[in-house]
Parts: sequence; structure tokens; C-alpha cells
Amino acid sequence: MHNFIDAYSWINLRYLLQGLGVTLEVSIVSIFFSFILGVILGLARYVKIKYFSAIVGFVIDLIRNLPLLLILFFTYFALPDIGIRLNVVAAAIIAMSIFESAMLAEIVRSGINAVPRGQMEAARSNGLTFYQAMRYIIMPQALKKMIPPIVSQFISLVKDTSLATIILLPEATYHAQIIYGQNINYMIPMFVALAVMYFVVNYALSLASRWLDRRLVQSN
Repeated sequence: MHNFIDAYSWINLRYLLQGLGVTLEVSIVSIFFSFILGVILGLARYVKIKYFSAIVGFVIDLIRNLPLLLILFFTYFALPDIGIRLNVVAAAIIAMSIFESAMLAEIVRSGINAVPRGQMEAARSNGLTFYQAMRYIIMPQALKKMIPPIVSQFISLVKDTSLATIILLPEATYHAQIIYGQNINYMIPMFVALAVMYFVVNYALSLASRWLDRRLVQSN
């Protein structure tokens, strides 16, 4: 018990919260860019543009089957060899955005495919363009099906930020390692603190998902 009290001194907690701030920063920016890119890639696969969709599909499958750690290593250690130098935060955001966008692309494509094809045919027969049909008919229906897996992917993204400790991203896990590196007795208290932090953030995402799902159902 004494170790817990000492470990949770204000200095240690403040340092840990600073790391959590970096975790949230990287997560939020990565979620933003990966969602936009994921929607674009998912639509590119759905519309089946000759050659282009096949190339996009290959790239998505390639990224999905690579470990995130390898992509992190590439963005931080390999890109400088071709003249592209990134700080650790930018490297983490780019790596995670690329990796998560490939995952989201498949979620988007599957969500759109889950909408009966007759919906598109009916919309086009009523004079809507493909863009209008996607925006007003297909995507609202697909979005309701996509919300749970998309939020699950975002939760995974938040947890995956801890992998960026390998490139010395000063996020929550890295800061916890610094704290218990100075006193090994603080290891379990730091693990408990990290568990609480990740739970609070990810549970908040889950609650937001449920609220959005209810709003979409009520709007229809």
C-alpha cells in the first residue's frame, strides 16, 4: 500500500497525465485523418473503377497484413534515408493513420455492400446522380451498420498508441516506464494507473458510439 501512495505523488501523476495528453493528441489526429482516408479508400473499392480499384484493394490488403510496429519503424527510421525526416509525433500519426485507414476502408466497403443494391437502383431511377444517391440514400443506411466496428477500430487505435514507445513517443506508457524505471516498486501502481486511463478514454468512446447510434435511429 505504501508503494501505491508514493507512486501516486502529484509529480508522478502530473507526468503521467502529460503522457496521456500526448496519447490523446496522437489518437485524435490519427482518428481524423484515418477516417477521411478510410472513407475515400473504401469508396474507391466499392465503385470498382477499372484498374484503380484493384490497385487500391492491393494496397489496402498489403497494409492490413503488415504489423503496425513495422509501419512505425518505416516512418521514423526508414523515411529519413530518402530525405523525409519526421519528428516522433508526426511519424506516429502518419503510421497510425495509414494503418487504421486500411482497416476502416474495409469497414466502409462492407457497410456500403450491406445496403441492398436495390436502394441504389431505385435512387438512380428516380433521377438522382450516383453522388446524390450515395450521400442521401446509401451512406446514411450504411453508417448505422458501420458505427460499432468503426468505434471498435478507434478504441484499438487509442490502445495501439502504446506501441509507439518503440520510437520513443512520449505518451502515457512511455512516461509510466520512466517513472517505474526510477523505482521498480512503482511498476504495479503505474500499470494500474495506465489501465484506469485507457479504460476511461475507451469507455467514453463506447458511450459516444451508443449515443450516436441512438440519435441515428431516432432521426429515422
